[in-house]
Amino acid sequence: MAEMDATAQAELVRSGAASPLELVDAAIARIEQVNPEINAVIHELYDEARAQAEGELPDGPFKGVPFVLKDLGACEAGMPLHMGSQLLKDAGFRCPIDTFLAQRFRAAGFITVAKTNTPEFGILPTTEPKAYGATKNPWDTSRSAGGSSGGSAAAVASGMLPIAHANDGGGSIRIPASLNGLVGLKPTRQRITEGPLVGDNLSGLTCELVVSKSVRDTAAVLDAVHGGAPGDPYAAPAPPQRPYVEELSDESGGLRIGLSSAPAVATEVDPGCVAAVKATGELLESLGHEVVEASPNDVLGDGGGLDIMDTFLTRWAAGQASILRQISLLLGREVSAEDVEPLTWALAEVARNRDSGRYLADVALHQTLSRMIAGWFESGFDLMLTPSTARPAVPLGTHDDSGPDPMQAFHDSFPEGAFTALFNVTGQPAISVPMHWSAEGLPVGIQLVSKFGREDQLIRVAAQLERAQPWADRKPPVFAG
Repeated sequence: MAEMDATAQAELVRSGAASPLELVDAAIARIEQVNPEINAVIHELYDEARAQAEGELPDGPFKGVPFVLKDLGACEAGMPLHMGSQLLKDAGFRCPIDTFLAQRFRAAGFITVAKTNTPEFGILPTTEPKAYGATKNPWDTSRSAGGSSGGSAAAVASGMLPIAHANDGGGSIRIPASLNGLVGLKPTRQRITEGPLVGDNLSGLTCELVVSKSVRDTAAVLDAVHGGAPGDPYAAPAPPQRPYVEELSDESGGLRIGLSSAPAVATEVDPGCVAAVKATGELLESLGHEVVEASPNDVLGDGGGLDIMDTFLTRWAAGQASILRQISLLLGREVSAEDVEPLTWALAEVARNRDSGRYLADVALHQTLSRMIAGWFESGFDLMLTPSTARPAVPLGTHDDSGPDPMQAFHDSFPEGAFTALFNVTGQPAISVPMHWSAEGLPVGIQLVSKFGREDQLIRVAAQLERAQPWADRKPPVFAG
């Protein structure tokens, strides 16, 4: 069962081969077996899950399948919500209401058995919060599981759960998916509502979905949970007429794909990541697609002097200042530097030194950048192919912020987000799939990016890659099987 994806486990329930309680108990046993070594699960919700499994469950596509929520973003009323923060942990903070997405996960039939680890407020592409300790990569426990959905990714990769909630503000679905050998789709901006607690988060950088073992799981979950809600600040384009799962069996080729292993920001790219993209490009050509070396970098040039990472920092830092202000209101006192990790406070200080005019100006620059990239796609490209990250999983401690300059940890994270963060800026959908393994046995993902609103093309092509070069039989050294 540890090797089954969520679709297969749901079929056990539908066929009567297993009950929801049996699936939940088996998942709990796997968590107890592996989590002491991996540290992916931080909040156990076993009693609640067993009670839910024994009751009436919604007749959704994943009826009875055990699931975990990342401890950031989607949550159910009464569940712990600490977001990697020692301050919220000490306060025993709990989610006040169900988020719309949590309701949709429940309506799909999922049973939440636990919540997973995340860096403080999802800031870094590694999951090493001081509040809960480091989550280790099951492919090499001396290395990072990525972030900020590293706990969810490590839980799925190690066989604890078949699928897990994740979210993405600069690569936080795709980065841990790549580093753990999983599928990770960042949907189009506002394809899935973030309400009612979150609206215009960092001016639309963030989005929600899952990390999974298979493309079919990702497609089926997207079918189950997509859609806006009243009051959402943005609206995604209407999805295609047919369900996303119907893209899984489509063998059609003929798409024009631009291939690039050069990121839009200056950073060195590991040769293994370059090799992964080149090999995937050749595979896509054999599947009937046209692949040419091209990317939006061709039209961006130097971006007219635009510093993409510095303007991104404006929005990222503002997000941390905002959340500290919200926590101050919740706790009834001002949050201080001693309450949070050094990088969190340093980012908040950056935000305080950049006024509201600078914020709006940088958002406007990003909107111009988005139009330029959209224009590149409209010039004759259906998809873009890149590495998911500029390097495989790094040793734990690489992003340590305890030195004299905590911001160095942010700058050191550029290789992880070099290919992903740009598409949080543009709002385009992008997917990471595991197409390569390094000489050290570490997963290396590739990223496909499509036009705004075209998750259907990503799912279709990712499923073609999965059939041509399956990854389901690859298991990490630490695995609950």
